[in-house]
Amino acid sequence: MEWFEAIILGLVQGLTEFLPVSSSGHLAIGRELLGIEASGDLVFEVTVHAATVCATIVVFRRMIWDLLKGLFRFKYNAETEFILKIALSMVPVLFVGVFLKDYVEELFSSLLVVGIALLVTAALLFASDRARTAQQTEDSGEAEGYGRISWLQAFIMGLAQAVAVIPGLSRSGATISTGLLCGVDRKTAAGFSFLMVLVPILGEAFLDIVGGDAAASTIGLLPLALGFVSAFASGLLACKLMLELVRRARLSWFALYCAIVGIIVIITQL
Repeated sequence: MEWFEAIILGLVQGLTEFLPVSSSGHLAIGRELLGIEASGDLVFEVTVHAATVCATIVVFRRMIWDLLKGLFRFKYNAETEFILKIALSMVPVLFVGVFLKDYVEELFSSLLVVGIALLVTAALLFASDRARTAQQTEDSGEAEGYGRISWLQAFIMGLAQAVAVIPGLSRSGATISTGLLCGVDRKTAAGFSFLMVLVPILGEAFLDIVGGDAAASTIGLLPLALGFVSAFASGLLACKLMLELVRRARLSWFALYCAIVGIIVIITQL
């Protein structure tokens, strides 16, 4: 992978991680358009995902700080409960990461899978846009939406995140749409969706480094570094944009985009 290709793919990752159009699917399409062969590992994908997670931390720094302060009061409160719900949501993706990682890696070599998954993303976005949730207001007086998501809703959003490891199935689109369909309000669904991915992605990056996968990668250190910086910068912009779009705009336009791209990808693979 050349340095300029890493920058391009980093931009693609950063912009599409938060928009509900599937970053993994667009990375696969980007590789195909640039003529880059998929490597035998997912180190580059993990690196640029880690960059967008860092962007998430920057955007949500105040909320994360408040949650940590509440946690270290060492008593059960709204912040502690919210963190526990986030932990619960990570259980399904942890299962996938431990037992199904090799199978998931194989899916990244198939653009047909990407095309079909993009159509599934489109269907989810269309459905959630028509869902009438119990709360559609910006705030109900509860600080940062703590407690406005139930344990069951948190787990179901976690299941959606686990399924969204399939390339082409948008993680943010799947989790936010699932949350809306379950009755979570838009603001809470968006915030919870972005926060629930922090530990799994950073944990995967840490394991790649400790386990030696990063050193054994066929991708050089410079492309990895440039991809990280590119994804981080574009991710900051996309995260802020997506928060506003989820709260105020319709997701049907993204559904239409995913449907069109998915159909084009499927046609090219038949």
